[in-house]
Amino acid sequence: MNYEETLKYIHNVKWQAAKPGLSRTRHLLRALGNPEKQLKFVHIAGTNGKGSTAAMIASVLRRAGYRTGLYTSPYIIRFNERMQVDGVHISDEELIHMTAEIRPHADAMTEDPPTEFELITALAMKYFLYKKCDIVVLEVGMGGELDSTNVIDTPEVAVITAIGLDHMAELGSTPAAIAKAKAGIIKPGGDVVIYGGEPEVEAVFEEACRARGARLVRTDYSRLRVLGIDLDAARFDFEPYKNIRLPLVGTYQPRNAALSITALETLRDKGYHISDADIVAGLESVFWPGRFEVLRRNPVFILDGSHNPHGMAATAESLKQHFPGGNIVFLMGVMADKDVKAMAQCILPLAKSFVTVKPHSPRAMDQTQLADLLRELGKPATPCASFDQGVAEAIRQAGEGGVVVALGSLYMSGDIRQAVKDLK
Repeated sequence: MNYEETLKYIHNVKWQAAKPGLSRTRHLLRALGNPEKQLKFVHIAGTNGKGSTAAMIASVLRRAGYRTGLYTSPYIIRFNERMQVDGVHISDEELIHMTAEIRPHADAMTEDPPTEFELITALAMKYFLYKKCDIVVLEVGMGGELDSTNVIDTPEVAVITAIGLDHMAELGSTPAAIAKAKAGIIKPGGDVVIYGGEPEVEAVFEEACRARGARLVRTDYSRLRVLGIDLDAARFDFEPYKNIRLPLVGTYQPRNAALSITALETLRDKGYHISDADIVAGLESVFWPGRFEVLRRNPVFILDGSHNPHGMAATAESLKQHFPGGNIVFLMGVMADKDVKAMAQCILPLAKSFVTVKPHSPRAMDQTQLADLLRELGKPATPCASFDQGVAEAIRQAGEGGVVVALGSLYMSGDIRQAVKDLK
């Protein structure tokens, strides 16, 4: 197989259907010699902030000298981003080789074939072992308990980021129900670091830790002092670490960094050699695309991955701080199974107008349908048939000195980035 054939095989429709349970992933990993049993993990679940938190922890571990794997989803530009070692994406040749190794075992599962995510998870485990990783930062795909990444044994530390309402059809309709699904990554005797927040959510994690003999560690935000945030970086203290310059500029990112530092301190308590200097330098060199990322300056064009009401509210808070006058042109594309009205209402007060596009996904809402919904909410909305047209129209509407924010789905991040690049 060449690279295109490899991707076609991975994305084959026969893997697509979502099916709960870990049996298929376990079956596939057994056939591969259980590579996950020979690896150490930081396991990360939550509604929002998983990717940023994973990137921060991986950056610090790499700085501390550990050969560090990072598994995330979805990708922004190329599929290879989903699995990387020490900041380097899996090469095309490695992906071809690993897929060829896993293919006979996946093809043999004719009665109950793996889903696409299960196939990719097994492939990643094989890859991280092949690359001799000291530790792997493993981001959950959805939920926790029945997510295919949850086949691992007790991780070095489990990290649970901010909880909000998302994937409610699969996970439940209340924060507590969603927290229960996320708490599925808590393993017997493990260490669990949580973002914290609502008492009902924390109670779920407390009970899960009690039942499984795990140690619960809360992030202490009294240690956090935000010094300033501009379009280049967030600057903050997190005692005893001073004046950290984090190149992720959402106003929520210092809190994600506090969670990441708390997880790293927990690893240090377990014997990992991570110095204070490693933590500061690792955070200052982190790169995580598509999360309140500034793609151009005039007009300002921000690409953000918020894709549910909880994330959209956090993005709105960042926008209020950076652009208190609002008057923003939003370039928006969404999945039809999201609470689109609640998402839109988070940013309506800041909106001058909307330009709508359709992300490349079978779940995506048509751009005309989205524009109709936004007009019903009282804002002008222009549907565009392509990302190139959408980007050009949003920039035209913003004008010189204006602001464009592209958001609503991570699935369109690569297309938006390319369209902006093609304009330059």
